[in-house]
Formats: sequence, C-alpha cells, structure tokens
Amino acid sequence: MRRIFLLSAALASAVAVGFAQTPKYQVEPLWPKPFPVAKHWILGSVSGLAVDAQDHIWVVHRGVDSLQNNEKGPTLEPWASECCFPAPQILEFDAAGTLVASWDVGSGKGYDWPHDPAGIAVDSKGNVYVAGGLPPSNLPARGRGPAPEGDAAAGRGRGDAAAGRGRGGAPAGPPRAADAQVVKFDKSGKFVSQIGKAGQTDASSEANLDRPLAVAIDEGANELYVADHGHMRIAVFDANSGAFKRAWQGNGGDFKVVSCVKIGRDGMVYVCDRENDRIQVFQKDGKFVKEAAVAKGTGADGSVWDLTWTPDQRNVLVADGQNKKVWILDGKTLAPSGSIGQGGRYPGEFYAVGSVGVDSKGNVYTGENYEGKRVQKFVKK
Repeated sequence: MRRIFLLSAALASAVAVGFAQTPKYQVEPLWPKPFPVAKHWILGSVSGLAVDAQDHIWVVHRGVDSLQNNEKGPTLEPWASECCFPAPQILEFDAAGTLVASWDVGSGKGYDWPHDPAGIAVDSKGNVYVAGGLPPSNLPARGRGPAPEGDAAAGRGRGDAAAGRGRGGAPAGPPRAADAQVVKFDKSGKFVSQIGKAGQTDASSEANLDRPLAVAIDEGANELYVADHGHMRIAVFDANSGAFKRAWQGNGGDFKVVSCVKIGRDGMVYVCDRENDRIQVFQKDGKFVKEAAVAKGTGADGSVWDLTWTPDQRNVLVADGQNKKVWILDGKTLAPSGSIGQGGRYPGEFYAVGSVGVDSKGNVYTGENYEGKRVQKFVKK
C-alpha cells in the first residue's frame, strides 16, 4: 500500500511518494555553513560531489567560468562590485557543514587542471581524483542560462582579484584543448599523478580519454574506472601507473552520455547512461548483467545523472537533474519506490541536481549544476 508523506512546503525535502520501507529524509536548510564573509566566495556550477570514509563531503565546481557578470563583480575590469570571487574549485566540508579545506588549483603546477572539471572521487587513503570534461550538452550555451561572458578560463577557480580582472568582457580566446584527463591529488592537495592529457583525445590509442565525466576506485584490484564520455565507454586503468587495462561500451546501443561509474558492494559496475534514461550493470570484465530504466522518456539532458547507495545497500539513489529530484530505487530490482524533492529554489528543492552522495549514517548530500550552484544535506529520519 502506498503512502503519501506531506512535509512543509518551505522545507520540501523528502520522499514525496513511496512504500512503507522507503527511507525518509528531511532537508537541513542551513547546511553548509556560510563561507567567510571577508572572502566574498560563491559557488559556481557544482559538477561533482563525493563522501569519504570520514564522512567528509568533497565538492568540485566549475568556478568563475560558470558565474554570470553580476556574480563576479570584483573579477571584472573595470571593477564592478565587491561580490563575488569564485570559491576554490575543490572544497571539503565536514558533516556539520564546516569548511575543512579548500584547494587553489589551476594550470602551471605540473598537471593539466580541467577547464570543465566533472566527477570527483576519494579513496580510503584520502587521495582525491577529479575527472575533466563536461560534454557540450552540459554547458549553459544550450538554453540553460546565458553562457559565461568572455573567456575567463585563465582565472577559473582562483580566489584573488587578479585572477579574473580583464576577462569578464574580453573577446573569446583561441579554442581550448579538449579535457581528456583524470588528475589525482593526495589528501593535502599535492599533485600525485595524471591519466590522459588535455587535447589528446584520439581514439586510435586506447589509453587516450575524451571528456571523462566520472571516476570510481576499485582499491582491492588497484584499478581506476573512468566514464569516458567522448569515446562512449568505460575505461579501466592501473590506479598507480595509469596503464590502460581494458574498456567496454554500452549494451544494446551506445552510451549516450556516460555520466557516472560506480562500483557496488556486490562487486558490479554501475553506469549512468544519462540521456538514455537508464542504469546499466556490468561485471568488472565488462560483461553485461542487467539494466533498468529511470523515468523513461525523459527528454533533453535525461534522467540518470549520478547514483549512490544507502549504507545498508537496500536502496539506490539517482540524481535526476532534468526532472529535478532524487529517485529512490530498490537496491535489488532497481525499481522506483519513492523520490526526494521537486523543482524549485527553496531548501529541499532542486535545479539541475547532478550529484548525490551518502554518509555512513544514511544522510544524503546533493550538488546542483548549471544555475543551481549549491550543495544540500538531507538528514535520514
């Protein structure tokens, strides 16, 4: 028998429709804590979120390139206003919402920082992996808000005025090299290694990537799984050496936008095929196991943007940025049993929710892309 759970509209967070066993959540409206006022920081479009073994929440966002002129006044030339500077592009929060660490990333440090960072993952040792390369459909030029004015690439993510000065209204520069890399840092933010290189997307070499959107770590096998969107495949590399090991494509038709890859506790590899509105499940050798449709028939950017599991593995949570909710699926059948949120601007509502993570207590964290530009916490009740 279905039950309808009604919550305050201002805190509209939780399971709108679900079965009795479906978990319930309530938004924590003042999470995370505000950035220091003196820094005038603001989030850009959130493109990745992960929860580590210490229940710390890691966020990567697109920085100054995803901000409108009225959001980045002090980075413009001439100076326009005191707010805002883009926050550092990698942020670490604790479960209470306190900013624990932030990293100043950028070019010229021995690695290719992605122009459009996408997914983020953290292993048990605290190493952080960032994939680079949102596909063209994930940029705001397709009617999802005005494109960033001018070429602010050189100042992305830096928190100083000089980083963006003179770029807010400048003509666009030469075409940029396509993101084709996964960058690894240690827990202090020190660069460790890189797989792929910006601009090297040629599919004739199996080791090349093209706009990778997400990563997953199999620590037992010491392997790194990459959602290689540009080549419409899952690619697997040695996590230490970066050596290519194997790859496979979608079953029953190519992946359309392969936006996430996750390794379940059951040992299976779960793939978000975003614009095909489906999850596909494989063995680690690439053998197809099963698939499940989510909000089949969803148009535009599709329904399956990211996924994760509740700690007991009874449910799979799917971020659906197009329908502006998080689906709750049965962990075994992948059938829907409820959902979190709805479209809107209030706490507990969503705009382009593209990332989802869960901590050890079952609390849910989300990140919103495009003009959403925020992260939220939903407490398990």
